[in-house]
Amino acid sequence: MEPNPSPANTAPDLSVQLGPLRLKNPVMTASGTFGYGKEYADLADLARLGAVVVKGVSLEPRAGNPPPRIVETAAGMLNAIGLENVGVRNFLSAKLPFLLDLGVPVIVNIFGNTVEEYAELAARLDGAPGLAALEINVSCPNVKKGGMVFGTDPAMTAKVVEAVRRKTSLPLITKLTPNVTAIAEIARAAEGAGSDILSCINTVAAMAVDVFSRRPRLANVSGGLSGPAVKPIALRCVYEVIRAVQCPVVGIGGIATATDALEFLLVGARAVQVGTANFVNPGVTGEIIDGMKRFLEVEGLSSISDFIGTLDTGCLFPFAEDACSTIEI
Repeated sequence: MEPNPSPANTAPDLSVQLGPLRLKNPVMTASGTFGYGKEYADLADLARLGAVVVKGVSLEPRAGNPPPRIVETAAGMLNAIGLENVGVRNFLSAKLPFLLDLGVPVIVNIFGNTVEEYAELAARLDGAPGLAALEINVSCPNVKKGGMVFGTDPAMTAKVVEAVRRKTSLPLITKLTPNVTAIAEIARAAEGAGSDILSCINTVAAMAVDVFSRRPRLANVSGGLSGPAVKPIALRCVYEVIRAVQCPVVGIGGIATATDALEFLLVGARAVQVGTANFVNPGVTGEIIDGMKRFLEVEGLSSISDFIGTLDTGCLFPFAEDACSTIEI
């Protein structure tokens, strides 16, 4: 299929406005799958990214869970890394300087086991040079509430976001867990507490076992499922959240191609995060960016903003597989 001519033969505009953030394209990395950026420096063109989201940072260094802590599953990956990281002090001194030289927005994912820990992290990062935003991981156990995950309760989610909001002027992204019965309710609580942006989804609670050893395949027994297997779940969550809130949403979950990313933008996400696919193909983010450009050219669209949120649910018809299969993006 020949692409429709774009206005004045100019390259399509991939830039997006994500709340207070302006990104040159909608493609971000997902926390926990891209290290601190430097690990991928020889494998991908980091300067092309819309933003880099680093792996979760805590107040103190964490060793994480014992191995085995990663298991490949059908169409996905199960992990129980345990949020291993260098701690906020080492992040600021040893990891952040490299990131600041990339020329792309740097977003730091933060987590804690108490509301006070989240607030302290926000305070320490607030004055750090060059940070574009904080992403709040609420998929952590609240040790003061018997281990109940913050993000499964609207009131606890709101407390975390409010505490972080009081300690920083940086834009806030709250990363929502899918392991709830009503994700829209959690989303509204986060937005009402001061979150500028929402990202969803985090991993899906799951487990794997070995029938021969009769043991769990993860030392932690259960873990978080990611990869292509969770994309339909993620799409549904993003769709529901977008309909429930006014703030922009970042789609995450099973994105491995430009088509995957475009599906999230179609339902209304203003950006996406690429996670598990980075382990399979370290250069996948660049391929997704290129694929988005080709799609816009084929569709005769001058801007990705003209495509975002254009899903038509009013008239369903059989999917034209034969027509679309000729388009390579």
